[in-house]
Amino acid sequence: QVQLVESGGGMVQAGGSLRLSCAASASGSIFSINDMRWYRQSPGNERDMVASISSVHNTKYADSIEGRFTISRDNAKNTVYLQMNNLKPEDTAVYYCNSDIYSRGWLKNYWGQGTRVTVSS
Repeated sequence: QVQLVESGGGMVQAGGSLRLSCAASASGSIFSINDMRWYRQSPGNERDMVASISSVHNTKYADSIEGRFTISRDNAKNTVYLQMNNLKPEDTAVYYCNSDIYSRGWLKNYWGQGTRVTVSS
């Protein structure tokens, strides 16, 4: 069984930066991790994908990010990061990591518990 553990959320003033981390762990061996993604959700809104990164480090971003965020991964640590710069109040949301992970002979989709980001003016 796989668990995604997130950290790095918190409160920051507009224009500040935060770095989110999400590490995958498993009771058994993790054979491979495909795309790793960051989503976010604010009250009353859908959960939207912010960024994704493939196993070979190809990246995609939502248009709303406007070049302010950078997604990266460390395959040796089974960890995905989201560096968030020039944060705006509109970025306030709960951020979730998500990934398709092959473990114990099965490919399954997993979600992190979410980490809250609050950006004040």
